[in-house]
Amino acid sequence: MRILLAEDDRSIGAHVAEVLRSEGYDLSILTDGPDVLEAGEYGDFSAIILDLGLPGLDGLSILRRWRKKNINTPVLVLTARSSWMERVDGFDAGADDYLPKPFRTEELLARLRALLRRAGVQTQAVRSGGRFQVDDAARSVTFDGAFLDVSPLEFRLIHLLVQNKGRVFSAYEIASQIQGRDDDASKNAVEAMVARIRKKTDTGAIETRRGFGYFVPDEG
Repeated sequence: MRILLAEDDRSIGAHVAEVLRSEGYDLSILTDGPDVLEAGEYGDFSAIILDLGLPGLDGLSILRRWRKKNINTPVLVLTARSSWMERVDGFDAGADDYLPKPFRTEELLARLRALLRRAGVQTQAVRSGGRFQVDDAARSVTFDGAFLDVSPLEFRLIHLLVQNKGRVFSAYEIASQIQGRDDDASKNAVEAMVARIRKKTDTGAIETRRGFGYFVPDEG
């Protein structure tokens, strides 16, 4: 499912993009107001995450123009503004939900899922890869049909591999996706996580392509 992320702060945009892609969303990122306006009018998006402080054309103006043209794509507004009057302005302009900065990505994901549910967009709740099944809604993992006790980071690692089953990820790539870091310490943490998951499951649960990285196969 396609999501438009309109955010001119590149560090925030890059972090949010990594998290959304690791959750399986097909993401387009734009940083300039006029480009966002056009994309929202002509692009086929399931939802839009819209920063209000865009250069060239502010987010409220963009939102008002979309709604005036009967473009009803669900919109989650992001803004550094926090007063209740500004929030009222956002809802009056046609926002479906509102998230002030700074925010936690977990809350952003939860609000996005709720927005999609309210809009009637069907999301894939359970994903399978190798011998794993991942339930997005319950945030749970089963292995060979049995519930697996995993930490939040282990869940994200398994989710990433299952979502991209058959694709090989280096330890650095996994660290970047699930931790937002790609240094040696985070690489070592990924390797330790893989070892723990294998200990809880089976040595072949997560496979290794020597010299390249980790993956789960397309089929169990």
